[in-house]
Amino acid sequence: MYRFYVEKSEIQSGEVRLTGEDHNHIRNVLRMQPGQEITVCDGEGTDYLCRLKELDREQVTAELLSGKPSQTELPVQLVLYQGLPKKDKMELIIQKAVELGASRIVPVMTKRTVVRLEDEKKEARKRERWQSIARAAAMQSMRGIIPQVSPVIPFSGALREASGLGSAVIPYECARGIEETRRFIAGLAEKRAGSVGIFIGPEGGFAPEEITAAAAAGVCPITLGRRILRTETAGLAALSILMLAFEEDGAEGEAAGN
Repeated sequence: MYRFYVEKSEIQSGEVRLTGEDHNHIRNVLRMQPGQEITVCDGEGTDYLCRLKELDREQVTAELLSGKPSQTELPVQLVLYQGLPKKDKMELIIQKAVELGASRIVPVMTKRTVVRLEDEKKEARKRERWQSIARAAAMQSMRGIIPQVSPVIPFSGALREASGLGSAVIPYECARGIEETRRFIAGLAEKRAGSVGIFIGPEGGFAPEEITAAAAAGVCPITLGRRILRTETAGLAALSILMLAFEEDGAEGEAAGN
């Protein structure tokens, strides 16, 4: 069944209105007709079964038949604190992080970050592009939410923000062995941590004093194995591990790739 995303404000009085690209896709590309059914997601975790009512030149109107929580969301919020990488690596990181279940991506300026977004307009354009990528990845992977890409913040600010999460980890090559990582991740899953932050450094990694500050703030250093991973790989590896630890059997198993 075709799936579309709308703002929650577009759902009113038992109906939903689809405009813009969705309107064009339904009316002119798919050539759907009144009476056919679609799935509409409000981007906040609820899916609605809808029946098309009217398809005019400006919008598509559909009747809401039923609503239910999305079956594709993890039972934990995973927040990726990503050290800002060079060039367009952030685009790949955002796309794959969304596919793997991240609920939010926070670009972070660290001591070894090379990229500097000092121009507010330039940063705003970057964020707009990043959010567009997050939206497209959410649609492709049938997410129940559209993960947000937050404004760029300094490392100290990221630590303060992460203090409000249930737990946080920072992959580090000098951390204890992999068995310690397994025990820690299993403990998070067992106690059903409601939110987990993942700190990933830029190309040069974290400075030793940043690791010290993170540990002092309650962020647990873990190892991802003996190999040194690139910044665009490390976060995705950590997200994959946490996704496997927290993923629950789906009630319907309808997600692509399952």
